[in-house]
Amino acid sequence: MSSLEEPLGLDKLPCLSTIDRLQQFASTACRPRVDDAGMGHCWIEGRTCCSSNSCDEEDEEYIRETFSICCRRKTRDISNLFTQRTSSIGSRNHMAFGILCDSRHFQDHQYGIHAADRGIKDITNKVLKGIPKYVKIVEVGPRDGLQNEKNTVPTAIKVELIHKLISSGLSVVEATSFVSPKWVPQLGDAKDVMEAVRNVEGARLPVLTPNLKGFEAAVAAGAKEVAVFASASESFSKSNINCSIEESLARYRAVTLASKKLSIPVRGYVSCVVGCPVEGAIPPSKVAYVAKELYDMGCFEISLGDTTGVATPGTVIPMLEAVMAVVPVEKLAVHFHDTYGQSLPNILVSLQMGISTVDSSVAGLGGCPYAKGASGNVATEDVVYMLNGLGVKTNVDLGKLMQAGDFISNYLGRPSGSKTAIALSRVTADASKI
Repeated sequence: MSSLEEPLGLDKLPCLSTIDRLQQFASTACRPRVDDAGMGHCWIEGRTCCSSNSCDEEDEEYIRETFSICCRRKTRDISNLFTQRTSSIGSRNHMAFGILCDSRHFQDHQYGIHAADRGIKDITNKVLKGIPKYVKIVEVGPRDGLQNEKNTVPTAIKVELIHKLISSGLSVVEATSFVSPKWVPQLGDAKDVMEAVRNVEGARLPVLTPNLKGFEAAVAAGAKEVAVFASASESFSKSNINCSIEESLARYRAVTLASKKLSIPVRGYVSCVVGCPVEGAIPPSKVAYVAKELYDMGCFEISLGDTTGVATPGTVIPMLEAVMAVVPVEKLAVHFHDTYGQSLPNILVSLQMGISTVDSSVAGLGGCPYAKGASGNVATEDVVYMLNGLGVKTNVDLGKLMQAGDFISNYLGRPSGSKTAIALSRVTADASKI
């Protein structure tokens, strides 16, 4: 397999070796109440039994003993991953059937199985306590999402998409990119798009600028915030922006210097933070170096991008630890592509480590013209749905967000890349038939 075909990962992640034995209890486990089965809610097998579906004490004792042994064996490994990376959310947490649950979201429930010892509760706290109460979503659909489209999307459609995204509550929408139309023809109308939305209120509208010339063009068109993009892979840097890593950093120092004179904020991107289609695995130290250089030159936020979508939680953790050692965690964001379906797990583990800013693209639009095989970004609808389920605020209206996704998907003539949007649309359609 090539590096892109084979997901990168750690081969000794914590797991439950007794899962097969536990499956025998599936048929006798307590089922959820009707109100638990709705979307956005969660239920756990093992709740206090009802008369029509009872669990005997022998089964309960076996499960308690099994998880006690299993979790004690894994406590050290899990603790090492999250020690000093998170803060407490409380002590009323429980574990049942290997699913970590926060009692903040289930206060009216009674469970048939509780933690057997203090060690298990400590694990639960370590896993959940880093998740922030609020997550800022940076919508990259109009730029990163559309840049790889083969057929030209009219300026009016792009502008309408931006308006719809802002109306859903998104506070940051990346509008376009001032790159050469020779390299990215789809964004050749950057000036027209920016002039059409420059006075829109209620959201920040950053644009991508590859060099000082692009920065000057963006400012002339009315941009009030810009972004620069470097790579942790030497090979990808040369194929993407036609220069070495060091040469790109020199370009961006000129951009940040000019931006300071105009008081224009600059965001920094680092691509290929886990893997490169040419070089394979990227050492976390290289990612940390590039991130620190961008931060030191004045970028207010550094977005760490898994450009090819090969990351797993096992490779995200060491990468984030390396970067967090040199850049404050509150200055970091994550940007995952969903090539292997790992975006949501990667985002979750990032949240657990203290990250509170996530890039995403409506309807899962995207890809990279210089990373063959890379699929779209994680869908914004899927991110919002997951965060809603965690009780994390985003200030985004999921219904309006889905309307924006439907709008651009219909224009492109293909289904949405969001599993949440597809599922909720089916539910709505089925309900209308009743």
